[in-house]
Amino acid sequence: MIAITGLPVSASACGTDPFLGEICTFTYNFCPRGYLEAAGQTLSIQQNTALFSLLGTQYGGDGVQTFALPDLRGRSPIGDGQGPGLSPIQVGEETGSEFVTILPNQMPAHNHAAQTNVTVSASINAVSTAGNTTNPSGKVLATSASRDNLYSNATPNVSLDPGAISTSASATTTVGISGGSQPLYIRSPVLGVKYCVATQGIFPSRN
Repeated sequence: MIAITGLPVSASACGTDPFLGEICTFTYNFCPRGYLEAAGQTLSIQQNTALFSLLGTQYGGDGVQTFALPDLRGRSPIGDGQGPGLSPIQVGEETGSEFVTILPNQMPAHNHAAQTNVTVSASINAVSTAGNTTNPSGKVLATSASRDNLYSNATPNVSLDPGAISTSASATTTVGISGGSQPLYIRSPVLGVKYCVATQGIFPSRN
């Protein structure tokens, strides 16, 4: 968008005697005689002294030999100043973009969590012979043991019933970053028309 002056109350519809510097819209693809397209082009100050006295270098130019017209190609005009709760806009200021890239710090705080259920099976091996030691290190349970000798160094040959063992497991998985960082198109619906600046007309007087 671009902040401009010269838009009349009649919604940019110029009459037969427009004000000098007035911006008008036309439905055809050219500007009529007495108008130039609002395309940001530079004009000679010497040849357009009256128009320069109104526009100055608000839209560009060196202010010595040239000045520029507003560039409304692909842009929407907006009133200058600062409305309630809005950012300030100066005459001639160009701002805004067709596309934006959403950054992580612009998104609401969130995380990506997934709950995964894991099935675990286990077995405890034992021997069917009497135990012969009280030291469990490197040993297995004996199935027929004395009160003291609960362990055996024999080769395991049986397993306890699975119902004697209770196991559970869970895992939390953090999902990685997704998305392709493609620019987001944010332009509102528009209709292309021709914006033209009156280079001939009545010199406006201040109220």
